[in-house]
Amino acid sequence: MSTVGDQHSSAADRFRRWISLDTPSGALLLIAAVVAVIWANSPWEAAYHSLAEFEFGPESLHLHLSLEEWAADGLLAIFFFVVGVELKQEFVMGSLRQPKQAGVPIAAALGGMVVPALFYVVIVGAGDPDALNGWAIPTATDIAFALAVLAIFGRGLPLALRTFLLTLAVVDDLLGITIIATFYTETIDFLMLVIALALVVVFAFLVRMRKTHWWMLIPVAVAAWGFMHASGVHSTVAGVLLGFVVPAKYVHGEKESRTHRFDDAVRPVSSAVALPIFAFLAAGVTVVGTDAELIQPVSIGIFLGLVVGKLIGAMGVTALMTRFTPLRLPDSIGVRDLLPVGFLTGIGFTVALLIDELSFVDTDPHAEASKTAILVGSLVAATLAALWLRWDARQTRAADMNRDNVPDRDIDVIGG
Repeated sequence: MSTVGDQHSSAADRFRRWISLDTPSGALLLIAAVVAVIWANSPWEAAYHSLAEFEFGPESLHLHLSLEEWAADGLLAIFFFVVGVELKQEFVMGSLRQPKQAGVPIAAALGGMVVPALFYVVIVGAGDPDALNGWAIPTATDIAFALAVLAIFGRGLPLALRTFLLTLAVVDDLLGITIIATFYTETIDFLMLVIALALVVVFAFLVRMRKTHWWMLIPVAVAAWGFMHASGVHSTVAGVLLGFVVPAKYVHGEKESRTHRFDDAVRPVSSAVALPIFAFLAAGVTVVGTDAELIQPVSIGIFLGLVVGKLIGAMGVTALMTRFTPLRLPDSIGVRDLLPVGFLTGIGFTVALLIDELSFVDTDPHAEASKTAILVGSLVAATLAALWLRWDARQTRAADMNRDNVPDRDIDVIGG
């Protein structure tokens, strides 16, 4: 019996490790989105929308929500918990710990958010100023999708490209959740907010104890999420805060940081459950047989913001920082080599769809056009990035990625 149990445990562990990898998690996210789009444009599209709009939950706790809202407010909090843990690890022990190394991708993240927002504001402000509240939609980068494309098509390229993209995307998500908390919160119940923050403090205390117990941590985390939701601040903020209070330094003589432990424990749930379900419920845009006008200033602004604005913003700032400041890129890469990464930042998807839902309700005439633009823009950006990555992979057999006429030797490579 123990052998059977060990085999089941081993199989479960292998699945958890596999689904946490960049490629399968990104593929599952893509499959969920494709199924949603196909269903929403089939003869059974009414059933899809009925499912997404099905409501349940206690009204007294302000939690009588549709399935789509549960996914956006609840399941995405799990994803942002992983983001918070990742941020803590990077700030304390990783690439964000040293300003000289982190400076360029952090600046690139800022540029990659400001320029797309300007694209949107200029285009939509001139043609449809009533829709300016969607300015933040093209500023987001989807970590899961972007890393998946890089893992599949960037094999053999320097690992520094992944580090740069990961740092940029993590900072991008931090700024994205800050935008959500700042600009997409209409009213705040400060009592509920204070209780939520107090529960985050309790979670921080519990997660630092010598022994942590899931049956203590999960109820506190769920309560913090619930009170954050009731406060009017988007509940995904609770996910980031809870993840960020997990200690990244070794405590109580442990040989592994708790950020790594919690990442290993929660990331499979995020990759296999939270993100695919959210993608399935959020990406189902009906374009077949609809009277909605899909090409309008909103969709043009989002598309150009993702495909062009992200590239110009992220790579333009990178070029300026490396030319006019002491900050530098790793020896194995140069600005030219980051161009496909610039396209990868244009894969908005998850966070972009979240901001879209906060900007335009389903009955808004801009809702379908904006979601379509996110999907098409992300697809185009991913395709351009994939083609460029494969070109670079074929051209770098001589291993001189930074074009300094000095062959790079013994560098770590993606998939190596």
